[in-house]
Amino acid sequence: MTGSDYDQWAEAYATANAEGFFNAWYEKPAMLDLLGDVSGHRILDAGCGSGPTTAALIDRGAQVSGFDLSAAMIGIARRTLPETDLRVHDLTEPLPWDDDTFDAVVASLVLHYVHDWSGPLAELHRVLTVGGRLLVSVNHPGAFPIVHPDSDYFAITEYTEDYDFAGTSVDLTFFHRPLSAMSMSFAEAGFRIAGMHEPAAHPDTPAELLPPGVEPAGRFIGFLFFDLEAL
Repeated sequence: MTGSDYDQWAEAYATANAEGFFNAWYEKPAMLDLLGDVSGHRILDAGCGSGPTTAALIDRGAQVSGFDLSAAMIGIARRTLPETDLRVHDLTEPLPWDDDTFDAVVASLVLHYVHDWSGPLAELHRVLTVGGRLLVSVNHPGAFPIVHPDSDYFAITEYTEDYDFAGTSVDLTFFHRPLSAMSMSFAEAGFRIAGMHEPAAHPDTPAELLPPGVEPAGRFIGFLFFDLEAL
């Protein structure tokens, strides 16, 4: 998947994120709860997409910058956040911000698109202050052997799945990595794991949006969240 892939269906993806369970009622509220009080904090939204988390952080008093690989997604974000520092940028390239610029970085559902985490994590560490936080959400590695039982859980594996975004069928390509590989990557980049979280579905989720078998406030294997401290 490339930035141009997202450009093709950016509007459909943004609509799905704004209304769908996994982003609007699961990942975003869980990430905001994990961040806590952000008033006055300098935050980088890495892989910000159309900007829903960026907007929520600004509403909570944070000073936010964001970037995304897709120019179309950044275009959507700029429509609602015209005064915000939003840039088209590839996470695998050096970041266009100085050392020690941010108190926190949010990387929501972005690292699982990247094969080699070493460069991106080193750059995210560089732009963070000492003691700053990196909040990461990724596809839960425990789901991979369930959905792909013939694959090797312990290998870093590229795989593609089909999704429906507001009536548009999209193939997304991810990289599965085991929990041990994730943990080693964080340590090698200079981060300490302060917490790992497997949040429940938001208790106010409309019943018609819940996946089969998931109850309001119920737990399931969806995304895995890391709260990391820059050493």
